[in-house]
Amino acid sequence: MTKGEIAKSLFEEGYNCAQSVVAAFCDEIGMSKADALKLSSSFGGGMGRLREVCGAVSGMFMVAGAVKGYTSPTDEEAKKNHYALIQKMAKMFSDQCGSIVCRELLNLGKDLEGPAPTPRTEQFYKKRPCGEYVQLAADITQKIIFEESVK
Repeated sequence: MTKGEIAKSLFEEGYNCAQSVVAAFCDEIGMSKADALKLSSSFGGGMGRLREVCGAVSGMFMVAGAVKGYTSPTDEEAKKNHYALIQKMAKMFSDQCGSIVCRELLNLGKDLEGPAPTPRTEQFYKKRPCGEYVQLAADITQKIIFEESVK
């Protein structure tokens, strides 16, 4: 299975979009699955169902930070390089999906839906493209972070 397929499978088990992407890479980032799930749990539904940045995209960025992030607050070159990486990944996702913002991806208004997650029914999976977004985010992460960096 590809990382994208693993992430989509995790999403279909009921994990949120961010959790699904981060947990697919827990071995590569040296984090237990439980810790990966807890760390990324706040980012589902566009950050706690605020419908801001897509959780799959946030998960993609968390993995990028864990693998390629910088640690020195004064290393301007490292910051610049990391932000360039994040912008490249965001552009790849946006080019294929039209946005990185949850409410735009799902054609939702600005009204908040409240904190309760949408029940994961068969209708949910038919109506929402989130599983595809999760798969794409994990595939981009695999390509950019783990395959291109090896070359």
